[in-house]
Amino acid sequence: MRIFISTGEVSGDLQGSLLISALKRQAVAMGLELEIVALGGEKMVEAGAVLLGNTSSIGSMGILEGLPYLLPTLQVQRQAIASLKQNPPDLVVLIDYMSPNLGIGTYVKRHLPDVPVVYYIAPQEWAWSINVRNTNRIVGFTDKLLAIFPQEARYFRDKGAEVIWVGHPLLDRMQNAPSREAARATLGIAPEEIAIALLPASRHQELKYLLPIIFEAAQTIQAKLPEVSFWIPLSLEVYRKPIEEAIKRYGLRATVLLAQQKEVFAAADLAISKSGTVNLELALLNVPQVVVYRLSSLTAWIARKILQGSISFASPPNLVVMKPIVPEFLQEEATAENIIQAAMELLLNPSRREQTLLDYEEMRRCLGEVGVCDRAALEILQMLPGTGDRGLGTRDWGLGTGD
Repeated sequence: MRIFISTGEVSGDLQGSLLISALKRQAVAMGLELEIVALGGEKMVEAGAVLLGNTSSIGSMGILEGLPYLLPTLQVQRQAIASLKQNPPDLVVLIDYMSPNLGIGTYVKRHLPDVPVVYYIAPQEWAWSINVRNTNRIVGFTDKLLAIFPQEARYFRDKGAEVIWVGHPLLDRMQNAPSREAARATLGIAPEEIAIALLPASRHQELKYLLPIIFEAAQTIQAKLPEVSFWIPLSLEVYRKPIEEAIKRYGLRATVLLAQQKEVFAAADLAISKSGTVNLELALLNVPQVVVYRLSSLTAWIARKILQGSISFASPPNLVVMKPIVPEFLQEEATAENIIQAAMELLLNPSRREQTLLDYEEMRRCLGEVGVCDRAALEILQMLPGTGDRGLGTRDWGLGTGD
């Protein structure tokens, strides 16, 4: 059985790799042989996919910010469609990565109507108040949507999609994270040392808009707290040089690491982070955090005034419970001064820290239960032709309905 998976950026590569591992596990148990071809990144290759194109560094957030990636995005989309046309798969799985996946999903529906399409981790249309055009396209070409958030399940079900809420895959990923003590021993962090994780960028644009304010805040925190050290886990090796140059410029006591993200998170007393999937990972490890995000001022103006878009929250922990459990500073509020104030309070005010941990517990209950990737894999494999006689069928996962 041949499955085509399409995703992009660092987070998509991670989620794709977790899913591929689960698909292979479940396929072995069912006596199926799988071939997986994909748009994705190195983590998916390590999990067993054959890449048609590497998309882990192709992506942006924002209108103007996306222009440099327009051509590469169109190229990978065409590459994927050419492969689908030449060698149609038995099933297509789309993971986030909205613009390319809208085109791929539409092509499959029109030209390969017998190939089922599963959308796993749909774009966050449910969190944005702009228009429903893309939502309608997704619902139109998707045979089954596997939701990771209850709000996502409700939104797409109300729009007419067949939705199964499987829970959030990071619950599985963080199961094997080290303890705080083990992580600090691995990294050589002394018990009295205050370790702060800095997470400025997983996209090129974030080096421009986020890194300066995060590092400026870190510089002041370092002056106030001599026992502090900063730890920066790289999302991609390509960011090492600009980040290390910035560390020297700001005079930070910082260590840059690759492939030790879980250790850094588990060891940290606090994180100052861009908004993204990483915020959930930190929350699941009970790390207090300050979240920031900025786009160009022109993009922000267009979104507000012309598209009339609005968002309740940006960071996933706040979106899950729809309240501000972690401080987040967006656009004009994303300043070094605001970051410093929020960070110092989380570090030095025990009651504020304790409230964050209680809020994380509430958030965790809204993410489902461990075993997410295997549930998603079984739902996907059930869509393959000829699997109906293998005892599959849509499961009652005991997670509720997302209602």
